Amino acid sequence: MDETPIVTTMELQDGYRFLVHFDQEGVPPLLMDESPPVGEGGGPSPSRILSAAIGNCLSASALFCLRKARIPVKGMRTSVETRLARTETKRLRIGGVTVRIEVEVAPEDRERMARCVSMYEDFCVVTQSVRHGVAVDVSLEVPDAR
Repeated sequence: MDETPIVTTMELQDGYRFLVHFDQEGVPPLLMDESPPVGEGGGPSPSRILSAAIGNCLSASALFCLRKARIPVKGMRTSVETRLARTETKRLRIGGVTVRIEVEVAPEDRERMARCVSMYEDFCVVTQSVRHGVAVDVSLEVPDAR
């Protein structure tokens, strides 16, 4: 996999709605919005996007391993429960995430899944990054008026 940085840009539309542009050809922009009462809920919130990213990454990792092991997957459904919690200073944070992946395989393939079950999580870029904390450098800038 390429180690080129991923560049995502956002443009304020109105209220708390941002149009998110991805640096990937053919991928349309995504409208994001905060949930009420802050925003209008016109799109997924950042917490929901993180929840989806964790679930999708784990699902894709499991699917990749199962396919490499030549275990036919008839279906897969993933449920992600993201719990919000308050810090001691009353700031809202993601308090925890529970992921449940249901994989439909033939009965004779269930025992062969053990190796994938033991290792797929380690290959999920997003989940492992969140678990170990990601360094985030932030700057808020006001460009010179032109």
